[in-house]
Amino acid sequence: MLLRLLLQILDWLCGGFCLMLLARFIMQWARASFRNQIGQFVIAITDWLVLPARRLLPGLLNVRGLDLPSLLLAWLTQAMYVGLVVGLSGKIGMAGAFVPATFGLVALLSAIEVFRLAIYLVMGVVIVSALLSWVNPYAPLAPVFNAVAAPFLRPLQRLIPLLGGVDLSPLALLLALQLLLGLLIVFQHAFSPVFIH
Repeated sequence: MLLRLLLQILDWLCGGFCLMLLARFIMQWARASFRNQIGQFVIAITDWLVLPARRLLPGLLNVRGLDLPSLLLAWLTQAMYVGLVVGLSGKIGMAGAFVPATFGLVALLSAIEVFRLAIYLVMGVVIVSALLSWVNPYAPLAPVFNAVAAPFLRPLQRLIPLLGGVDLSPLALLLALQLLLGLLIVFQHAFSPVFIH
């Protein structure tokens, strides 16, 4: 019981930090401004780890405008948590040994978890962006949410016409992301009977 509670707390901490790293990656990819409260918060939470990683991996700094150290650190954060869960479960590996198959499983489950968190992040951004466009389009943080949501919505906006002046692309994107999330969770559970979620 106590171990499960500790693992749940670690899951929240690792998941929250991973979300901040993913937010940094997506904001830079979308060319959203970091000169706002959200951007400054993300930088304050992640700089202590991202800046040393950029010095260690200078070649990954800006490959096609992507902040790959942030993405790699998000994956490593999840890999540490998943590795801990798999190690404590004792169900994988032989006599507690960390075999290559176990490493591959941890790497795969960590990548799936990062992708799952990225989907949740995009869903949250799209929901907030859509709500702000209806409630208060001139809110101080609206440009940030709009800038991050725009690259995901733009392809759908080309396909889905406005209906009575209403943009239905956020609804279509949320539906597609929800379907993708369902498939991802099924895939995740198929590969890991010990993973907590």
